[in-house]
Amino acid sequence: MISNFTLAGWGLYRPQTILPSCEMDARFGHEKGWTFSQFGIASRAVANPQETTSMMAAAAARVALERAGWDETPPDVIIGGCGVMEQPIPSTAVLVQDRLALSASGAVCFDVNQTCLSFLAALDVAAMGMAAGRWRRALVFASDIASAGLDPEQPKIRSIFGDGAAAFAIEASEDPSKGVMAQASVTHGEHNALAQLRAGGTRLRVTEGYDALVAGSFFEMDAFGIFKAAAKALPGVIERALEDAEISADDIDCVICHQASAPGVEHVKRLFEPASERVVDVFATNGNQIAASIPCTLVQALESGRARPGDTVLLLGTAAGISATAMVIKL
Repeated sequence: MISNFTLAGWGLYRPQTILPSCEMDARFGHEKGWTFSQFGIASRAVANPQETTSMMAAAAARVALERAGWDETPPDVIIGGCGVMEQPIPSTAVLVQDRLALSASGAVCFDVNQTCLSFLAALDVAAMGMAAGRWRRALVFASDIASAGLDPEQPKIRSIFGDGAAAFAIEASEDPSKGVMAQASVTHGEHNALAQLRAGGTRLRVTEGYDALVAGSFFEMDAFGIFKAAAKALPGVIERALEDAEISADDIDCVICHQASAPGVEHVKRLFEPASERVVDVFATNGNQIAASIPCTLVQALESGRARPGDTVLLLGTAAGISATAMVIKL
């Protein structure tokens, strides 16, 4: 479904604490430079206890709303696209609405979850709502605190994930050249155990004991397995999205991909050779920010000029499941 909208505003929140990889080396008894050489991480942001998921999202949202000039007219809908919610009930979007003092507006709030693809799923829902005439203004955000669930005994997991948030104020447009040109997604559920967080829902319960809850609260990932499954899924969704948009890969001005890992971003670059410079790579300083990865990278591309008004941009990512999505948008 083609949905015409403009990115009226955007905002980014980066936690106050920046953890250099050399500090991780010292903390875990490695030689200086080990973490960077192994995983390509120079630094990553780590949220402190006061920087909650909704706090970071609201901070990014305030910047987006101010840039959009929506002070007088609040959004019709607030959609959260976080990989991990702040709490199971109510939705993170409700908490963000309250922090923004928008409760009186009555704007409908809900979350959409597709782990690392949650922001793209939320953006797609917002776009479809606009195409259906249900909403004209939407606030879409992703905020994740990966550091809350990292197993210190797993070097790759404890090293590559970062925290952060981004938000976008999206407005329906009559301009047929703006918005979603095409979207393609796929899920292969047989790979569900390759990346998982077992606690926080109904799978692990208090009656199973403290140790079981602690163990289930650490993120589990088969890094090589998920890389293989993701790499296999990406070409198909890219091809379908480009075909539906009636363009070729050469027409893409900028590729915003999920910063899953250094090898993951390099794989995406290879898919777009010989013009791989179109792929925005901020992994070394962002790390894998779960669902916040794609929108944070997009904000950085917009603010640095890597992505500009009128550009055709490919938003691309994979998620636990395993799922893959390619979305072509016109800025």
